[in-house]
Amino acid sequence: MSIRLNSAKLKAFGTRLACLAAMAPLAGCGVNRTLPAPAVAQDYRDRHPVVLADASTSIDVLPSARIDYATTGRIRDFVLRYRRFGHGQITLLAPTGAKDQLAVRGGVDAVKRILAESGVSGAVYVASYPVSDPNLAAPVRLSFQGVRAKVAGRCGEWPADLASASSLQGWDNTTYWNFGCASQTTLAAQIDDPRDLVAPRGETPADVESRMRAIGNVRKGIDPATNWNVKGTNISSVGGG
Repeated sequence: MSIRLNSAKLKAFGTRLACLAAMAPLAGCGVNRTLPAPAVAQDYRDRHPVVLADASTSIDVLPSARIDYATTGRIRDFVLRYRRFGHGQITLLAPTGAKDQLAVRGGVDAVKRILAESGVSGAVYVASYPVSDPNLAAPVRLSFQGVRAKVAGRCGEWPADLASASSLQGWDNTTYWNFGCASQTTLAAQIDDPRDLVAPRGETPADVESRMRAIGNVRKGIDPATNWNVKGTNISSVGGG
């Protein structure tokens, strides 16, 4: 009797085990189901994401034997960005075939002098480029390779016709491919430190004087809030103001 009972239990257990084995693939499909990525990204931030790339940063300096204060500031800011984000050498391209080649030579020497004063004279590679039109301004071009925020793709591509009447593609009521590309490019150009897109900056030290003043007021039972007293002044009495 006990032998038949054990055999029946084993048979029932085997049946249940077979059912569970048959349901396991279905259960796995239900848990690990992932939807495929859409063929065309609908959001402009997905179509034209701002990424960090190893790209060229350049400025043009108009040749002159005496470089003014504003141009000197641009060159020094360029050197500062090179120290922060650049690698390799700074490339200086001098124009050849300009209308006033003497002024070009003086401008190149002035730019070299500013780079030397900024401490990067040893990292400058000097080359030249031909001028296509001698009547146009031929700038001295400075460039370096480094980390820069930019749009991953290129604006101005039209994979589909906006006014196509031969298909139903324009009936989807979705944004066109270039939508948002210009604004994303402008946003990338305004980013001062591309590394801010990867990680936040560290906190700066707190103002010790302000902190101690607030703690002292709390100990005295005084409101630690800062009161701003703004007193308006009349710039002019013209018109009865």
